[in-house]
Amino acid sequence: MGRLDGKVAVITGGALGLGRATALRMAEAGAAVAVCDVRLNEANALVDEFVERGLQAAAWRLDVSSEAEFENVLSDVARRFGHIDILVNNAGVAGADKPTDQLTEAEWDAVQAVNVKGVFFGVKHVIPHLRRAGGGSIINLSSIYGLIGAPDVPPYHASKGAVRLMTKTDALLYAPEKIRVNSVHPGFIWTPMVEGHLKAQGDLAQGRLAVDALHPLGHIGEPDDIAWGCVYLASDEAKFVTGAELVIDGGYTAR
Repeated sequence: MGRLDGKVAVITGGALGLGRATALRMAEAGAAVAVCDVRLNEANALVDEFVERGLQAAAWRLDVSSEAEFENVLSDVARRFGHIDILVNNAGVAGADKPTDQLTEAEWDAVQAVNVKGVFFGVKHVIPHLRRAGGGSIINLSSIYGLIGAPDVPPYHASKGAVRLMTKTDALLYAPEKIRVNSVHPGFIWTPMVEGHLKAQGDLAQGRLAVDALHPLGHIGEPDDIAWGCVYLASDEAKFVTGAELVIDGGYTAR
């Protein structure tokens, strides 16, 4: 018996990186998975891989910064699979890496639209579905930089701090309805986003070694490290866990 048998999971930003790994592990655990991403071709390709393996999955194009699109996709998922039990608000962008005084309003707003409003829209419109299901699990991807600061990428850090507190507020609001809301705080994980960030700074190999050294365990994380945490929070094993911060960072924030 799978840990998520009978459950339906919606994963935003599900085509690549952390979303892809989470979609795979949840599907393997028995969930029917809605892979939602602006990259529809990649989402469809991933779903094809799942279906070939006998896993339940379907793909939707989703721009999480569009409230109407988010609401419509969730309704489509519920029609396709019958209900929704899990929402993983994973979609995110890094944004402009400039000091605060050099950022434009547009650069700031572009990050908040995805990383903050996207979480807001997801929670707002999945709640009616979770109520009908008798409860459920919302997992919001924050970051170690929702817990601590760093002298770079101000819009990103602000957005992830917002996600942390939004999670706690919603955990309290919806706990009486058996809807659990938790945040996950990854350290550096080897994903296309991190790889792109390191490439932009110069030598990729040297950059990876430098990032490895930031973590007391001595290496950067893998997408599965986060995916397994999400599987736990989505499962009935975490039935007493809400408003929590699951930090998966190789010891980065333990200093």
